[in-house]
This record gives sequence, structure tokens and C-alpha cells, in this order.
Amino acid sequence: MYSHSLSTLRVRLNAARRISRLATGLLLLCLLLAACSTSPGSPSTGITPTAPTSAGGGPAQTFPQTPSPLRAPAFGSAGQVAPTVKVLASVDPSLIIQFPLTPASIKALFPKASALVTVMQGDPEISVFDTIVVDVQNMPPNQKFTVFFTELSAKPFGHAEYVGDVFTRGDGSGESIFHLIAFVAFAADNRNPSTSNDQSGPASGIQLEHVGIWFDGVIAARQVLNNPTIPGTPFDGGGTILHAGPQAMTDGQVLPVI
Repeated sequence: MYSHSLSTLRVRLNAARRISRLATGLLLLCLLLAACSTSPGSPSTGITPTAPTSAGGGPAQTFPQTPSPLRAPAFGSAGQVAPTVKVLASVDPSLIIQFPLTPASIKALFPKASALVTVMQGDPEISVFDTIVVDVQNMPPNQKFTVFFTELSAKPFGHAEYVGDVFTRGDGSGESIFHLIAFVAFAADNRNPSTSNDQSGPASGIQLEHVGIWFDGVIAARQVLNNPTIPGTPFDGGGTILHAGPQAMTDGQVLPVI
């Protein structure tokens, strides 16, 4: 009899366990259905979707889903800018221009030498500098050159501003990126204050609206060009006053390029 009662108890316990599992499963199912029916934005709950929030609790940053429109802004006007200058399409309010440089003193030995100058301006209301990219090809290999903004594109060049250096590789190619004022670059002499015109009208000082590239050293220029009589120039910061070599590349324009 005792054995029979123990067996009956085991059956009842097993049944209770099955009922408990079933009840737990039903409860979980109900909770899941409730969560689905009360998701944000569900019409049945009347809850209004809210904007995504960042970890700090503020609105999350969103990203454009379509590309911004491009436009080619005006740069000067006819007769005020060199015809070699090309304005590239860009997103408002940026301005991007390009123009080529051609061989000067190196033309006889390196007739295929070329350079492309790209000048980029961001929002003029907040930009503190422009970006200038100088890309050269087929230049004298393994040489250092200096880039200058000048008042004139040809001798005597007038006022000038050092921009930076370009180093060529073994194949004569090279590139450099500079960050400085380009579109409104000027030189001023406070002993003789003056104004001159740029693309936007009268401006302080003498406008530097041309770009040239010079041999960094006159000794290197004499070796590359096989001419020991080449005179030195001041277009480099090192050595004596006439430490640098001749102009290697020029924009070759009378009208401004920047």
C-alpha cells in the first residue's frame, strides 16, 4: 500500500511539473505578444514615434540620403581671369579652380614637363586658409623645387610669397599639398600703403595672383640643365641671396590665375 501511494504521488508531481511548464510558456508568449503590440509608433497603442537619441540623451546625428547638388560658381569675370583657369563643380559654398603650369627654363630638355595646380576654398565665412595641391609630371627627377605666389608670371616677377616645396621622384613626378591663403594673397609695404584690384574689387597691398615653380638650388639647376653659367635667383630661403635656380614652371599668363 505504501508503494502504491508513493507511485501515485510521483504521477501527480510529474503532472504538476508539466502544468507549470505549460503555464510558464503561455505567460512568456503573452508577454511577447504584449511587447509587439505596444512597439513605438504602433497605431493600436496611440504612441507617437520619437526621434532617435544619442547616448547623451540628445537627438542622434542623421546623415543625408541623397547627394548634395553641384554647381560651378562664378570666379571673376571675362577679361579679369586667365583663360587657362577652370572652375570645377562643387557643393555650395565651396570654390575649386584648376590651372596648368608649363615649362620655363627646363623646356628644351624636358618639353613634356607639366604641372596642375588645384586651389580649394571652403566656406569663406569660416575658412581660415585655402588648400593648394601641386601635381607635377615629367619634371627633372630626384630634385627639390620651390613654389611661389608672384605678382607677375614672368621676369621680373615683382612681389613674391614662398608657398612650399615639391620633391620629384625618379620618374619626374611629385605632388605637395599646402594650406595657406591663396585667393586673397597679397604683399604690403607699410612705407608706401597702396591698394590693388583682385577678383572681388579693390584690396590691400599688391595682389599675388600667379604661381611659379623654381629650382631649389642654382648648383642643381646648372647640373640638370648642363649649363654652368646659369645665374642664381632669390626664390628659396636658404644659402646666399641668389641661392636658388631659375624658374622651372610658369602659369605663363598675364591675367590672374588665383
